[in-house]
Amino acid sequence: MQEELSRAFLRMVKIMDELREQCPWDRKQTIHTLRQLTIEETYELADAITESDWKSIKEELGDLLLHILFYAKIGSEQKQFELKEVLDGIAEKLIFRHPHIYSDVKVNNEEDVKQNWEKLKLKEGKKSVLSGVPKSLPSTVKAMRLQEKAKQVGFEWDNKEQVWEKVEEEMEELKQAISNRQLANESEREELQVKVEEEFGDVIFSLINYARFLRVDAENALELTNKKFIQRFTQMEEEAMKKGRDLNDMTLEEMDSIWNEIKRVK
Repeated sequence: MQEELSRAFLRMVKIMDELREQCPWDRKQTIHTLRQLTIEETYELADAITESDWKSIKEELGDLLLHILFYAKIGSEQKQFELKEVLDGIAEKLIFRHPHIYSDVKVNNEEDVKQNWEKLKLKEGKKSVLSGVPKSLPSTVKAMRLQEKAKQVGFEWDNKEQVWEKVEEEMEELKQAISNRQLANESEREELQVKVEEEFGDVIFSLINYARFLRVDAENALELTNKKFIQRFTQMEEEAMKKGRDLNDMTLEEMDSIWNEIKRVK
């Protein structure tokens, strides 16, 4: 099995070398032109995972592996690093950050592992436990990662009831900000609109925190709701069309009636 795996990997490396040398499109690519494509491939993998579509997961993993080899090939051409250095680097990092496997450190559970991981990252030169969170992450994912990392140094609520109290507190502050904006004069409203946006962000951040305590992936939960909305809305369009109607000509009550019927069936 190991030999087959090695042959398959080396075959892919050889194909990448050939494409870079012989294909006009592949020769033209740079790390910058590949960046957006890599992001798209990552989201395609995320979609497949959300759908538990194993066939697509396998395919998208192959696409991402191709991108990794592509970047490594360009890095070699630019005399920045070799593929072997990439592989050795991650291997050494994993060994260093898993002393409970490769050394004599004792852990009791996954939380101990996470805490050790963050402590070791700081030893590697990280200035903050939050420094490993990419700036370009989608905001929902970034919020989850920030909260998870803060948890590793003890900056965490004790239970979900406390977190929900914080959600309610933030919602009250949002309501107050909205009320203040409505009562303000024209010159003050722009400044107070910024406050409404800030408080709205606080509500979302606290809800994401609550999702963590419920062991819910907030990003995935929202995406599932997006998919459900798309499915129901398009079905509502179809139902209206069957009746010879157009949504633009229907009242909200009429559309809501179809929507509720769809919800009852599904």
